[in-house]
Amino acid sequence: MSDTNGPRALLTRIRVWLVVFVVCLVLSGATAFPLVTELRLLDSALTGGAAPVADLLPGLAEWIHRVREGVATADEQAPYLLYGTDWLAFAHLVIAVAFYGPYRDPVRNIWVVEFGMIACVGIVPLALICGPIRDIPFWWSVIDMSFGVIGILPLLHVRKLIKRLEAAHSGRP
Repeated sequence: MSDTNGPRALLTRIRVWLVVFVVCLVLSGATAFPLVTELRLLDSALTGGAAPVADLLPGLAEWIHRVREGVATADEQAPYLLYGTDWLAFAHLVIAVAFYGPYRDPVRNIWVVEFGMIACVGIVPLALICGPIRDIPFWWSVIDMSFGVIGILPLLHVRKLIKRLEAAHSGRP
């Protein structure tokens, strides 16, 4: 019978959680590249097949339409502004690569997980400060903050597992 809490099992669980986290990080970053197309499709969906959603959440539909128009205007008149979203996407991908360290050697590279946790916490003040400055509706800032709250949960779990793995390697209880 295998030990589900032994070092090998802990390492497997850590790696699975890290892969899930990295996949989510890459997907959230990759969506920043085709922003103009995504917003056009989303806006069209909210006036077409997803109209019931727009009827239930008219504020969301209005916001998506406003953002689509703004991004389309920027794309037509000042496409260099969208270069910022390319850098946002790139940053997600670079951060995702950093998680290879804890995947390879979790105990030695726990600092990357802790760095990720700090970044998740940092999302909250960023959204609360910059949201109003940029005229972002508060409910949208809450959605943005949820990425930090949701993102920190697997990282907290991974950190706990890494600490257990460290204790198992050192013979501590």
